Amino acid sequence: MVLCPVIGKLQHKRVVLASASPRRQEILSNAGLRFEVVPSRFKEKLHKASFATPYAYAVETAKQKALEVAGRMHQKDLRAPDVVIGADTIVAVGAMILEKPVDKQDAYRMLSRLNGKEHSVFTGVAIVHCCSKDGRLDTEVSEFYEETTVKFSELSEELLWEYINSGEPMDKAGGYGIQALGGMLVEYVHGDFLNVVGFPLNHFCKELARLYYPPRPADLRRVRHDSIPAVDTFENLSDSEAGGADPGQSAKGGRGGEQADGDRSQAPRALDAALNGADSRPRFPTGLLELMDGFKASKVLFTACKLKLFDVLKDQGPLQAVDVARKLSTCAGRTEQLLDVCAALGLLEKTRRGYSNTEVATLHLVSDGEHSLQGVAEYNDAHVWGVFTRLGLAVREGAEQTRGALGAMEEERLSQSRELTLQFMRAKHSLSKLTAHHVATAFDLSRFASACDLGGCTGILARELAQEYPRLQVTVFDLPEVTELSGGFQRGGRQTERIRFVPGDFFKDSLPEADLYVLSRMLQDWPDDKLHKLLSRISSSCKPGGGLLVAEAAAEEEGASQSPRLRTLSAGQPRSPDEHRRLLQRHGFQDVRVARAGDLLCVVLGTRAAP
Repeated sequence: MVLCPVIGKLQHKRVVLASASPRRQEILSNAGLRFEVVPSRFKEKLHKASFATPYAYAVETAKQKALEVAGRMHQKDLRAPDVVIGADTIVAVGAMILEKPVDKQDAYRMLSRLNGKEHSVFTGVAIVHCCSKDGRLDTEVSEFYEETTVKFSELSEELLWEYINSGEPMDKAGGYGIQALGGMLVEYVHGDFLNVVGFPLNHFCKELARLYYPPRPADLRRVRHDSIPAVDTFENLSDSEAGGADPGQSAKGGRGGEQADGDRSQAPRALDAALNGADSRPRFPTGLLELMDGFKASKVLFTACKLKLFDVLKDQGPLQAVDVARKLSTCAGRTEQLLDVCAALGLLEKTRRGYSNTEVATLHLVSDGEHSLQGVAEYNDAHVWGVFTRLGLAVREGAEQTRGALGAMEEERLSQSRELTLQFMRAKHSLSKLTAHHVATAFDLSRFASACDLGGCTGILARELAQEYPRLQVTVFDLPEVTELSGGFQRGGRQTERIRFVPGDFFKDSLPEADLYVLSRMLQDWPDDKLHKLLSRISSSCKPGGGLLVAEAAAEEEGASQSPRLRTLSAGQPRSPDEHRRLLQRHGFQDVRVARAGDLLCVVLGTRAAP
């Protein structure tokens, strides 16, 4: 048995399971592992939307559970356990995570969503090795996840409620327990059954064996990636549209498959030295290789959007690859590879019946959806991609070249075709729909009777302002070619009576009169000379007591996300609240206040002082 040699290494160690789950305890006990149970007090309130995939959320939750127990036990007696095991099991339908239902109605909603469909069960596992040095706790974390696909039969309302009234769903992720009555709901399981019960024993055993007996380099080269198609199937394409993520590298678990080459969860340094003697070999740089391959995932997404792949699957899925290729007029073999990688990235669901959109794809990647980001994908592919290919030049030529990159791209856009302008407008329209409400409500603007949105493009923010403040008259001031095309983005409603579009150049023409001027996601795109010229013109047009509302990307310390601010490479470094205050005060605005607007933006409001 795989675990037996590992038990010999752990039998004199203090092993703790950071979970009260009787199912996990039973699985590990039956495997012969001796441990004590200390349930974690970690509040499972991580922001799900901030994780790129459901399994990333499960892994992070498992890690935080284990670290909380390790820290608490160390605080209690200044001696931490040797090993703490944390786990978190979730059910996911596409990108939507289903955890434990809060009541019977919630359980019904979950089970109805699963009824007759395939879904994924993910368990994230963290193995924390602890040691105490000079009263301080040191930890090293190894983590992984396992995915199992489960298919529910078509179930009647009567059967669903009979199961819910049994009480079993209430403490189960996804609202069912496969090891008990919930097993009658399940048509088939692909993958590790125990993973659905609550703990992926087989993968856990492999992880322990790998931690204590790291594979030789020759073994690493023989690892197979059976669960997800390798991205190198695209790399011999002559078509420049080819490209994609390397799911074989990026996935930590897969459906019962092996780990990616040299997973970043290598044996802890102290433990490795104790078991294997002094070994100077560096850890395998999987994370770095994943980073190098990251551009492929973006190109796969951009290509799928450009082909309108998600539109085809919106109403007609699930479809087999050959049917998708016929509708797109593309090569069947290459289309299947593209579909497989999209499925591995969580954009599509793949079943025996074919491919269909995940919920996030239907919501954001279908071109005619209310919350579609199709325009953003197309614009990034056509233009921002090119900006980043010139990054070396920008870095060599200095900060101003970098800060002005998007501004220069904007000027380039205006000199080119109508289609290019429409692409820009579609991208800005999509992003504005995500942020406009947050910007409009960051402050109480009811004291203003009129507003002018400079560079307001399709008028999304203007519409939100008019809806939020019933007496506000709003002017959208943008270039003639933009205002000419803006009609194609409008929809009816009483708010439109209080919105007008005025063509003009805010660097050259007189600004429309208004009590409040608005700049949303504009200042960061311009070099300093143009930025100060624009603010000076606004200050001259704004009457004492009038206002300037600025919405810009939040500085990193403000933002909810801790991911790298890649946008700063093409549009300048986000300003801190103090920098915003100084900038507006320099141009005659006082009482400058700063507020957050959602996860990405900060909003600044300044009042024009008397001259």
